[in-house]
Amino acid sequence: MNNRLDFYKASPDAIKAMVGLEQRIGKSALEKSLVELVRLRASQINGCAFCMDMHSSDARKAGEDERRLATLGAWRETPFFTDRERAALAWTESLTLVSETHVPDAVWAQVEPHFSPEEITDLTLLVVAINGWNRFSIAFRKTPA
Repeated sequence: MNNRLDFYKASPDAIKAMVGLEQRIGKSALEKSLVELVRLRASQINGCAFCMDMHSSDARKAGEDERRLATLGAWRETPFFTDRERAALAWTESLTLVSETHVPDAVWAQVEPHFSPEEITDLTLLVVAINGWNRFSIAFRKTPA
């Protein structure tokens, strides 16, 4: 598969805006391991090979356990994730599939006890950002190196 367009070169200002989101996420109180799990899970749902490759590698570099990475797609059926991580993953899936889920109250009830209002907002920004990156990479056929 060939890249359609180098979006970094095509519109540096658009990428600068995306990087601004990442800078805020980097300053948030969200744990690095949680951030990478969210990025990877959204990328799995969206089928973004470039982002899946990048974020599984980043998660490993941050010390993430291979077993958790291997079972992330079936996180509900494993004992490997904390309640906070489960809430974040449910939120991620619901927001990533927002046209199907409309983020039901049950998902809100799962996430709200585990995160402060600021953290929920930052978690939402994280999901928005990775879904944006997925769409850039998928639309323009960015593939792992």
